[in-house]
Amino acid sequence: MPDDIQLSSGAGVGRIQIERPGKKNALTTGMYAAMADALDRYARDDEVRAVLIAGGPDFTAGNDLQDFMMASMGGTPFGELPVVRFLQRLSTFEKPVVAAVRGVAVGIGTTLLLHCDLVVAADTARFRLPFTPLGLVPEAASTMLLPFVVGRARAAKLLLLGDFFDAAQALAMGLVGEVVADDATDATAVTLAARLAELPCEAVRQTKRLLRAPWADAIAAVMAAETDEFARRIASDEFRSAAMKLLAR
Repeated sequence: MPDDIQLSSGAGVGRIQIERPGKKNALTTGMYAAMADALDRYARDDEVRAVLIAGGPDFTAGNDLQDFMMASMGGTPFGELPVVRFLQRLSTFEKPVVAAVRGVAVGIGTTLLLHCDLVVAADTARFRLPFTPLGLVPEAASTMLLPFVVGRARAAKLLLLGDFFDAAQALAMGLVGEVVADDATDATAVTLAARLAELPCEAVRQTKRLLRAPWADAIAAVMAAETDEFARRIASDEFRSAAMKLLAR
């Protein structure tokens, strides 16, 4: 387990804490693998009845671009990389998941929220989906889920232009469920996760299953299609050019 991902559990809640503050919690291949393994571990642990994903002072700036480029050129098919495994595990996770978002939530930092059951954001949080500016396409079945959550017109603007938007906008669109002061974000999310953990376990699990059931097969299919296109985009000149410009800054 890399030091950048810290796990802890208590009172029925398993916590995944992203701790790479010097890089705004940018995610590496090793971190994705650790988070996927953590979800597998918490899924098997009967003492864990809810999961909390958190990071501060930033939630995550998305992929560590240099690590991401190296991983994509390493010979492993993109669909077998840890980032894909993490998203697959999260999208099918049976126990309730709470996210505590502070600072920036970029790329996967925003799309993973579509697979969380409760999301608490700091009033200073900022979100961005910069896939097309990077020459890429969205992932995590966000091309289906985001229009469902925020409406097609808003989703198109967010996904095509890739501009930042703030916590108030995220709340108004329904992407997050609650906005609180920055210093209250973690405590609020912990309280929600603890409340979920105290509820009848099977009732919570089956309610989550029923909420997701109409979309389950479609989520898997859309995620697979996005993954295939993402793999092609990573090999494109557009992505290489955009990535090199960012790395040169």
